[in-house]
Amino acid sequence: MKKTFSIEGMTCSACEANVSKAIAKVDGVQDVSVNLLMNQASVDMSDDVSPLQVVEAVEKSGYHARELSQLKEISLEVEGMTCAMCSNTVEKAITKTPGVSTGSVNLLTNSAAISFDPGVVKTQEIIDAIKKSGYGASVKVEFKAHNQDERAAKDKTFKRELIVGLIFGFLTLYVAMSQMIPGVKLPLPDLIHPDLNPMNFAIAQIVLTLPVVYVGRNFFVHGFKSLFRGSPNMDSLVALGSTAAILYSIYGTIQIANGAHHFAHHLYFESAAVIIALIKLGKYMEHISKGKTSQAIEALLNLKPKTALLYRDGETIEIDADEIAVGDVLMVKPGASIPVDGIILEGRSAVDESMLTGESMPVDKQENDEVVLGTINASGNLIIRASAVLGDTKLAKIVKLVEDAQLQKAPIAKIVDRISSIFVPVVIVLAVLTLIFWYLYTGDIEQSLTFFISVLVIACPCALGLATPTAIMVGTGKGAENGIFIKSAESLENTSHIDTVLFDKTGTLTYGQMVVTDIVAQDESEFLRMVASIEKYSEHPLARAIVTKASEMNIDLVDVNDFEAISGFGVIGTYQNQSLKVGNQRFVEGAGHSLSAQADNLSNQGKTSMWVKLDDEIVGLIAVADTIKEDAKQTVAKLKKQQIDVVMITGDNERTARAIAAQAGIDHVIAEVLPEDKANKVMELQASGKKVMMVGDGINDSVALVQSDVGLAISSGTDVAIESADVVLMHDELDDIDKTIRLSKATLRNIKQNLFWAFFYNVVGIPLAMGVFTFFGGPALNPMFAGAAMAFSSVSVVTNALRLRRFK
Repeated sequence: MKKTFSIEGMTCSACEANVSKAIAKVDGVQDVSVNLLMNQASVDMSDDVSPLQVVEAVEKSGYHARELSQLKEISLEVEGMTCAMCSNTVEKAITKTPGVSTGSVNLLTNSAAISFDPGVVKTQEIIDAIKKSGYGASVKVEFKAHNQDERAAKDKTFKRELIVGLIFGFLTLYVAMSQMIPGVKLPLPDLIHPDLNPMNFAIAQIVLTLPVVYVGRNFFVHGFKSLFRGSPNMDSLVALGSTAAILYSIYGTIQIANGAHHFAHHLYFESAAVIIALIKLGKYMEHISKGKTSQAIEALLNLKPKTALLYRDGETIEIDADEIAVGDVLMVKPGASIPVDGIILEGRSAVDESMLTGESMPVDKQENDEVVLGTINASGNLIIRASAVLGDTKLAKIVKLVEDAQLQKAPIAKIVDRISSIFVPVVIVLAVLTLIFWYLYTGDIEQSLTFFISVLVIACPCALGLATPTAIMVGTGKGAENGIFIKSAESLENTSHIDTVLFDKTGTLTYGQMVVTDIVAQDESEFLRMVASIEKYSEHPLARAIVTKASEMNIDLVDVNDFEAISGFGVIGTYQNQSLKVGNQRFVEGAGHSLSAQADNLSNQGKTSMWVKLDDEIVGLIAVADTIKEDAKQTVAKLKKQQIDVVMITGDNERTARAIAAQAGIDHVIAEVLPEDKANKVMELQASGKKVMMVGDGINDSVALVQSDVGLAISSGTDVAIESADVVLMHDELDDIDKTIRLSKATLRNIKQNLFWAFFYNVVGIPLAMGVFTFFGGPALNPMFAGAAMAFSSVSVVTNALRLRRFK
């Protein structure tokens, strides 16, 4: 057996040699390979050797060792994240935990995907690390339909708090500004008039601001927590800005109480209240928009029915769908959703599989056919046996695939993460410098404070943080709706750069099944009866194609005596007391026959011709071929229109390969390639600077699928091909390849648009808030407008990403 150990304490090649010698001395160790760079040792040893013996040997030589366990993957639900800085903080907390291999946090789904060594760290320790960073975490329940009631309750609370914030924010603004507008005096009771009763005026604003501060309490709780931990986020900016306005206003209120009534005109409670209310409005709109980005995955999750009918002794019992076990027999009534993957034992029906394939036409099903969880039984009663449950079902695997893609980060997102991680600290520094500069320049603390608050409030790391994940979520969700499953964000980005599509021929460009294409004879029906009657004794794929054709035409076959198959030539037998030969031209001695020209023509089209000889007379030809799919030519034309080079790769001879390629409109052919050499051909294309997408369906394509920049498999192919691919098409339509590339380009274009606006907004907004433009006769920015602009920036980015839902 082979085991891998992590080695600690090695610093040079001498250490490497010492560890290697120590392990090699253990009885039963057959081979040792120590890697200084990776600090690992790979040990080949007999089954009776304990890993503990190896660890002890290394320890005695002065180093530390431990067996590397198989990495475990988990998904966690993270609570309390509000912006890109939050997700960065959580990600750092996860990845800095010893034993964690990788950690990826998604702000949109409030979740984290983590790969870790359970021999070093446990799930609870990772959760504790997240909690120490100021956020909550719990293990995500796999394949759980979204609780609509729970979401509705959250939405209701969010909406109620927003309404409270907006009402009291408006009232605070009205009270504060009603007497401040030049040339206009809005109605205001004398009891709280700033000139008549300044103290009441200040107290009224405090009373009206308090409900707004309460509904926006999370900004302060999360913001200051993050700030004190040294990882400030968007909430920190809002909390700092609002707190500065409130504290200065409280100072003003104290001055009013001491007789300085002019301070009534220098209170900023309304700024804090309106900032919180507007950002709360922005967060609500963002919350609603984010809900829409995950609609595709929710639609899949909610296909799972809550109950099922267990079928026993001719009777049905209603049970919870989660209680179904493999082997249970279930009844599915017309119109009901199929509760589990299974095999039909009794019944016939049309099943709506549109959730899986995107095809609206129901598929006819009968005994021994497979059915899939979440599809709809459209007509007859079905009795099925459960073959896969919960996480093992096809729907669960699809959901996991899409969720994994949405959790991962595209290469472009990693650049944004690095910017986001320093963004908030830089903004805080800029705000403090702005405060100091304006105070030294003007001596006016109020004006300085206004600029300080504006800088804090206008900066928006959220727009940066949402730019990439929102587009990826909508893009992968849109793909899932159409039966296109993209396994990772990186695959999505790579697909947009593809300039060469390499098609495997058999089963991908063609149907992968031999069919009769041409019959050259005087009486086709009688000719086919004769040929199929002898071929029914053969196991050759060409023979099966002929027998299938006869069956499709309802032709009755007769017995043939003295059957013999001659390898490499054909078959011979006695048909109705006459000698019958079916095979190649040489076998039937057809050289120079008048049918030779037609046989050559068929061969030029990539078809295999079989000659038929009855006694001493050649009576006709029958041609068999693996035909190209109906949409192959149309798909190739669409790819070429996108300036993509289309190449076909096959093990066929050059002549046959070019004939098939010509039918599909493909100009570039790589023929006579052994299955194991396909990956080498992909590498050759990549070496010439091409970005290659490999499209395949078989086991022999799997290495090439992995080697290519993007591997694309069709779900009708083998499990190995699907596992190896980056993109999986759920229905056997080549046109979806064009859709995949167009979708990926549209998604990347959307990401770039989002990033442009997010950067543009901050590059223009922050200098405006700092008062830079005032030196050139430009405007200064009121903190309330800064808060509105901040809210708008996040909403605009999410709204732009939602445009992808209209992708055709």
